[in-house]
Amino acid sequence: MNVDELFDSFKKIKVGVLGDVMLDTYWWGKTERISPEAPVPIVSVSKNEYRIGGAGNVALNLASLSVNKVSLISVYGMDQEAGHLQNLLEEKGIDTSYCIRSAERVTTNKIRIISRNQQMMRLDAEMTTPLLQKDEEALLKNLEEFLVSEKPSIIILEDYNKGVLTEKVITESIALCKKHRVLTAVDPKRLNFFAFKEVDIFKPNLKEALEALNIVGKSLSESLLHEIHAALKNKLQHRASFITLSENGVFFENEKESGWIPTHVRSIADVSGAGDTVISVASLVFAATGNYKLMAEIANIAGGLVCEEVGTVAINKERLRAECKLLLKTN
Repeated sequence: MNVDELFDSFKKIKVGVLGDVMLDTYWWGKTERISPEAPVPIVSVSKNEYRIGGAGNVALNLASLSVNKVSLISVYGMDQEAGHLQNLLEEKGIDTSYCIRSAERVTTNKIRIISRNQQMMRLDAEMTTPLLQKDEEALLKNLEEFLVSEKPSIIILEDYNKGVLTEKVITESIALCKKHRVLTAVDPKRLNFFAFKEVDIFKPNLKEALEALNIVGKSLSESLLHEIHAALKNKLQHRASFITLSENGVFFENEKESGWIPTHVRSIADVSGAGDTVISVASLVFAATGNYKLMAEIANIAGGLVCEEVGTVAINKERLRAECKLLLKTN
């Protein structure tokens, strides 16, 4: 299919996002002097803004790509931050009926202080302890209800090590997806890195993969990337590795093919949320086509585009469509 046909096909796809959802708070202001109390800049705050972060940002990217339906499956608190988050998700058309609000949890809130288009400081208010057993069981019950009722094409497991994706939740959710023949894509973090066994797409960044595999002192090369995939495959038995390489692009490999796709030249303003965009676009393209190379190419373009914006922002569908027509070999 050509680019237009591909983007039009997104309207038929249902996606679930399972993982750590969070609120991103931005304080914007001017900096004109240094504090007399300490050698730090004074930011005169002029406005604040709330945005959807974490797994919610993955869901937001999918909503921005006009999928048939995107549902968030997560656990957050019963605090004021949860209220802000719930309102934002509903405004963007993201289904939250499978989320749980728990009195035992605190909703993660990342406060970024921005001045002169630069992030001056970040303050994190969060809880990272694993879910209690009752919340694990409730979450898995909601996931199975979602799989049965919505019949999604793919589930994205989005881990930020905030406690929602416990080892039990990971293993049982993957088993449920296999039972219901739903594709799985994973954006892992270090704590449960090797718990995501037998998934369809495993998307670490290069730093995460090297640290998890204890590979040190090697320069980036295609042979190193093949080595990483082989080591991951040995531990996870997954279908494909999709490794993001920051300014060096992306790499993918499965049992039939591999490829290192360089990044396109961009004016980088902020890398916040780029990983969320990459996993959402990659998962959607793969669900639509089953083509790993095309998945990697389009996700690589999307990641670069959102880095041109300040703060965590969702991909713009029409801009991505235009860039794909410009940069891909076929349109």
